[in-house]
Amino acid sequence: MRGRNLLGELDTFLAGREQELIDFRRDLHMHPELAFAEYRTTQRIAERLTAAGLVPSVLPRGTGVICEVGSGDGPTVALRADIDALPVPDEKDVSYSSTVPGVCHACGHDVHTTILLGTSLFLAQQAEAGLLPGRVRLIFQPAEELPGGALEVMASGGISGVDRIFGLHCDPRLDVGKVGLKAGPITSACDKVSIRVSGPGGHTARPHLTADLVFALAKILTELPAALSRRVDPRSSLSLVWGRVEAGSVANAIPDDGIAEGTVRCLDETAWHAAPDMIKTLLESVASAYGVEAEMDYVRGVPPVVNDEVSVQMLAEAAEGVLGEDSAVPTEQSLGGEDFGWYLESIPGAFARLGTRTPGSTLLADIHQGTFDVDESAIGAGVRFMAATALTALWEGRRPSAAAEPLMALNLDN
Repeated sequence: MRGRNLLGELDTFLAGREQELIDFRRDLHMHPELAFAEYRTTQRIAERLTAAGLVPSVLPRGTGVICEVGSGDGPTVALRADIDALPVPDEKDVSYSSTVPGVCHACGHDVHTTILLGTSLFLAQQAEAGLLPGRVRLIFQPAEELPGGALEVMASGGISGVDRIFGLHCDPRLDVGKVGLKAGPITSACDKVSIRVSGPGGHTARPHLTADLVFALAKILTELPAALSRRVDPRSSLSLVWGRVEAGSVANAIPDDGIAEGTVRCLDETAWHAAPDMIKTLLESVASAYGVEAEMDYVRGVPPVVNDEVSVQMLAEAAEGVLGEDSAVPTEQSLGGEDFGWYLESIPGAFARLGTRTPGSTLLADIHQGTFDVDESAIGAGVRFMAATALTALWEGRRPSAAAEPLMALNLDN
């Protein structure tokens, strides 16, 4: 990069730090903390950054850290890692298994945090040597799983003045040394909807004297998703899927109330913003047709993560520079939610998937399971990748035409 041997510098750095980073990850794994309760995790991060001569700032609620590396002229690039765990029991038989009953890092956030810490330490050395062409803002974000942590960061000014932002997530379906990239939507919006239906109940022998609430609720369950799919561009992949339905207690009595709960997922920002009003209008139409009252509680979750094409090309260039020519591979779009999408509604950036599977393994692992673990050599690969990404974005950000020109002709669309 700019004539420097970045790979050699990273190799030298990691030769003296990789075991330290693995130990740090294992410590976090043993002491997982849930959303907005990551006090110990926050303290450990802040202590390590301070020891490296940086000045970390804890977010107002007491969890999460923001820290800046570098100063002076040049663009500002943000790197984000999430730090919270899941309310899932740890089922692994390892020396570093969770010591907190019912809680573990089943999504790899301990790995994300450790990678960003290692990247921070490397970039601090670069800044001290006068080799950082701008500033890097380090965001150790709380409460991704809630979600809500990204909004907390933004409310605290965490992305003010940032030109571009990057993040990554463990992917147990990819080998260590590979990164999955995709321009455009890579994750889905995910909201929760709860519908309560009410009407006069009665005997099942005389449904004509009631609103026949169970029948009406069944119509809502089937007709809402079907009608919704015809109200938006099918490319938006807007879907309503029910997860809980409850009505009545005995076979021969029509109840006077019932409830249905589900999730709304979407790939398109415009359709996502329009979804609540569309669903409410359709609900009122179906409910009135069957003589019941319907109330809707719509809870916003997260927007889709829509990767900026130029930022994806920066990720690709960084990966190929420090992980190898074939390291950047296309990845599928997911219907899972990720609150990194909130950042990308305000500034350009991209989200990558980091391979954590041991090469040659045939294990079909997944996240959000108590057995989830990673090949810890992914930590070193992640540090290489994120450090190179930050430097690539900083150098390219200094070019006046950087926002208009793709960096390389690599097709990463599915």
